[in-house]
Amino acid sequence: MAETNRPDEEVREARPTAYEVHPNVLQRWSPRAFDEREVPEELLFGLFEAARYAPSANNEQPWRYVLARTKQDREAFYEFINEGNRSWCERAPALAVLAAKKTSSRNGNPMRTYAFDAGASWATLALEATNKGLVTHAMGGFDAAKAKEALGFSDDYEPMIVIAIGYRGDPAVLTEGQREREKPSSRKALSEVVHEGKFQGE
Repeated sequence: MAETNRPDEEVREARPTAYEVHPNVLQRWSPRAFDEREVPEELLFGLFEAARYAPSANNEQPWRYVLARTKQDREAFYEFINEGNRSWCERAPALAVLAAKKTSSRNGNPMRTYAFDAGASWATLALEATNKGLVTHAMGGFDAAKAKEALGFSDDYEPMIVIAIGYRGDPAVLTEGQREREKPSSRKALSEVVHEGKFQGE
């Protein structure tokens, strides 16, 4: 059984909380340093098992994942991933493209929440990865048109992100600039994002 992470010192310093939350919520962040060892199938597919139970409008479940875990499949992904991301994600043992279906499977009407629902699925996957001692990093830096063509998606599907999946590696494998960013990010204050009664922002 994979061990459950607990926030380490690095995370506690970067992510103080005013209220108690589950430790794995804080521990989830997006490293770029990956260990190249293969993720066992039971652990890897457990992430997608979790992702399929995310909430969605009318239970449409618009998310679709294309997984690349063989060398040949990963190399096909590299063709549409931006160079800045390729420089580190080529060490990840698994990559996945998350695409979202833009229309309802029931009546063909456009779905306003397709991207929102796909995001819920990704968040569920990312948290389950943390639960299992894995790390993930979602990338928006890729050519969506090339990905759509390479992976066989019709126009009804929008590729949203590429996800690197694996075990955290040694930051020494990164460039100097990447190493400087290899740490948990902070968050805006709760008062900036939660407003009672009426929005008080700009």
